Amino acid sequence: MNGASREALAAAHESLDALTDNTSVDAAKLAGELAAVTALLDREVSLRRVLTDPAQAAEAKAELAGRIFAGQVGGETADLLKGMVRSRWSQSRDLVDSLEELANTADLTAAQRTGVLDNVEDELFRFGRILSSSTELRSALTNRSAPASAKGELLSSLLGGKADAVTERLVVRLVTHPRGRSLESGLESLSKLAAERRDRMVAVVTSAVPLTEAQKQRLGAGLARIYGRDMHLNLEVDPTVLGGVSVRVGDEIINGTVAERLDEATRRMAG
Repeated sequence: MNGASREALAAAHESLDALTDNTSVDAAKLAGELAAVTALLDREVSLRRVLTDPAQAAEAKAELAGRIFAGQVGGETADLLKGMVRSRWSQSRDLVDSLEELANTADLTAAQRTGVLDNVEDELFRFGRILSSSTELRSALTNRSAPASAKGELLSSLLGGKADAVTERLVVRLVTHPRGRSLESGLESLSKLAAERRDRMVAVVTSAVPLTEAQKQRLGAGLARIYGRDMHLNLEVDPTVLGGVSVRVGDEIINGTVAERLDEATRRMAG
């Protein structure tokens, strides 16, 4: 997002945090309503253009949004939406992207309130690994000719009763309304949002054998010192790395595996 949209999204996040700091606000209900508004504005291009038209008065856009969604969403969602359309947006699509991010953040807030945010983070990561290892599943979930209801039913059979309700809602929304993204990039965005709820970064750690609790604690503490933030570890086991660990934080890779050192030695000898 460009400057105006980034500022508008930051302001919207502040408003959402102010709302959800009040424990009387149902964060899960708020998430569902924001997701419904996202789906509507994603379909109705002309409406979202009107609501983000810089030539229109901010209050006029807020009043229009209030009339359109009156009775369809709760007061908190309506107030949040009206505040967002008062802001300036670089592109009309940025409003929809931001609403979707707020919906996901509200669901993750609900998970944090009930103490299951760590579980949701881990489940999102594990689902991504399952997806990458099953061509058949990925094909079924990305098939454009398959109805969204069928994809939702498939996910319910896979996740229902096995994953947290928040995880299931997030994944179902992503699969049934991908909005032009790959499932992998959508899952990565969700993982980042989940980490940000605790002001943490996500490290993908690959090792030849499972790490012990003591090793995980030492690694997490070391990465926290390096990056200056708490770190959530997503753990993978890959025997092909032979030994040591490979750590990916965002686009940065810290590779300390035996396989990598052997490759480096081979490259040097070849050079």
